[in-house]
Amino acid sequence: MTGFSLRRRQLTLALGGASMTASPYVQAQAWPAKSIRLIVPFAPGGTSSVVARSVADELARQLGVGVVIDNKGGGGGVSAMAEAKAATPDGYTLVITHVGTLAVNPYMLKNQPYDVNKDFTPITMLAKVPNIFVINPDVPAQNFKEFVAYTKKNPGRLNYGSAGNASAGHLAMEYLKMVTGMFITHIPYRGTGPQLTDLLAGRTQASSAGTPALMPHIRAGKLRAIATGTTTRIAALPDTPTVQEMGFKDFETSQWYGMHAPAGTPAAIVQKLQEECAKAIRSKAVQERFAFDNAEGGGGPSSEYAAYIAREQKIWKEIVQRTGMKAD
Repeated sequence: MTGFSLRRRQLTLALGGASMTASPYVQAQAWPAKSIRLIVPFAPGGTSSVVARSVADELARQLGVGVVIDNKGGGGGVSAMAEAKAATPDGYTLVITHVGTLAVNPYMLKNQPYDVNKDFTPITMLAKVPNIFVINPDVPAQNFKEFVAYTKKNPGRLNYGSAGNASAGHLAMEYLKMVTGMFITHIPYRGTGPQLTDLLAGRTQASSAGTPALMPHIRAGKLRAIATGTTTRIAALPDTPTVQEMGFKDFETSQWYGMHAPAGTPAAIVQKLQEECAKAIRSKAVQERFAFDNAEGGGGPSSEYAAYIAREQKIWKEIVQRTGMKAD
């Protein structure tokens, strides 16, 4: 090999190595070049959609590309998560994650087509939302204690709806049943919106969901709030007690929502997404919406969200085992 050819080969290798080293940065700089798809594992009308839409609108404005909400209800979030796992890990397909899909399904469902801790990359927590327990006004109970007493006197007579198996509302109600000893039948739907239709019509009698979905109906007198799952009363319902106040020490349940990407998504893109989500959550529009819903905004680093998920998995693994919770 001549000296010139050797130098040309060395230069080519050097440039190739530099290109490979810089590729994450280049990818982050080029991303996003097209619309982003954000999968929501429930039908429209629930808290997950409200949180997703609030953040997505700001992300679209900040990034200059569309952020398309794709509601994939049913299956306790499994179908939505499976679809996200199968997507190309390039930052253009993301999924809303929550307590059910990440902390309960792994212990409640025997055969999931993915591993939540290996097949997805956490981006950030988006919001924590208070759980409210509500009943249809036709139920002959004016408050939490009367509802528990009535249910115990009429075991199996009442039904409660949820957004689906392993939804936050399903978990909250099963947790409440465990501590109070109530027997009330679970009716799973394909989202909060569909289950609220039947609750408002009186075809089901009780439910638990987040403030965004329930507060308009509570304010209109169409639903009766009997308790919250928070440790302290919430500003929107100052006269509604917590379950803890009703004598059930350490009872706490809230809805939390975050964002994940398929495993293998470049770290630079994950970091960019986390930073943009944090910026979106700090925006005036999202802050006002979250304040209206008594929601606590997130936006912290990916490692913080991963640690939170690990803690929640430990808690809900025990609850699933103690209650024998199953997918209906």
